[in-house]
Amino acid sequence: GIDELPVMGRGQGVQLQKYKDGGLADARGFVMAEGLSWAMGGTPARTRTEGDVSFWKGARGSAGRLPPTGFPRDNKFG
Repeated sequence: GIDELPVMGRGQGVQLQKYKDGGLADARGFVMAEGLSWAMGGTPARTRTEGDVSFWKGARGSAGRLPPTGFPRDNKFG
């Protein structure tokens, strides 16, 4: 969680995640108990909430996994 991030001086940075290819496209903070929500395409506009995100949770600085089914192809939360 957010408590894993060190407090750093101004102008310094911390690595959140490693990437094999590409890089960070979007980021969002959320409460694990409430799940993660994102906008889905279509008319009318829909929102999907993934309640169990434990599969995608990893240690800070580790490589990530592929996004869940239904996640936007542009990798943005919308």
